[in-house]
Amino acid sequence: MNLHFNQSLAKNYKSPSQIIRVLSENWVATNSYCPSCNTQPLSAFANGKPVADFYCANCSEQYELKSKKSKLSNIINDGAYKTMIERINSEDNPNFFFLTYSRELTVNNFLIIPKHFFRPDIIVKRKPLPAPAKRAGWVGCNIDLRQIPESGRVFLVKNQQVISRDDVTQQFQKTLFLRRQSVAARGWTLDVWQCIDRLDTHFSLKQVYAFADELRLKYPENNYILDKIRQQLQLLRDKGIIEFVSRGHYRKLY
Repeated sequence: MNLHFNQSLAKNYKSPSQIIRVLSENWVATNSYCPSCNTQPLSAFANGKPVADFYCANCSEQYELKSKKSKLSNIINDGAYKTMIERINSEDNPNFFFLTYSRELTVNNFLIIPKHFFRPDIIVKRKPLPAPAKRAGWVGCNIDLRQIPESGRVFLVKNQQVISRDDVTQQFQKTLFLRRQSVAARGWTLDVWQCIDRLDTHFSLKQVYAFADELRLKYPENNYILDKIRQQLQLLRDKGIIEFVSRGHYRKLY
């Protein structure tokens, strides 16, 4: 995988945003592969989509690309709020590629967040553009990556180091069970998973119970918070995300 952008493609463009769009999309089309089935290359949508940029001709997974200079932040600027909400609630919502690049136009990080980690509450509505703006009233959005569990961030390139394709595919495939859950069930799984992320590799049931008040605020109508926590721990254990060590004690497998 060549981590350098093909800068010769930018000679006919003047806008910095257009230059980066052309260079980053070409880099993905040339170097990337489908994290789900390992097929290379990915295909670009001919006329564009409201959200998606690429698709896999083999397994039909769709991908949207977000590129940014320097570091990957937890808040990612995106497009129209309404369009994003409609798309992530649809059956063909895309996976998201996030790419960061250096001043020298070299890829620093390239990762995918699979679509099953996206929920409406991680899409943050921005204020409408004011009256003097050319698109007055237009409402954009931000993507809040802080609500994505660590296992939901699948790196293909991390700190300019290329990750094994087999490792990438394995990590992607390991989380596909989330797609078979209802929206409500998936929300519980992801919320408990995020709580586990905040603990050490070895943790106890008591430590997870400590998040009960936090979860109760999010699910005020549920009177069985501790039962739901145990249920989700069992699910994550069965799916190989965590491991049961001894009574009341667990270990992360990621």
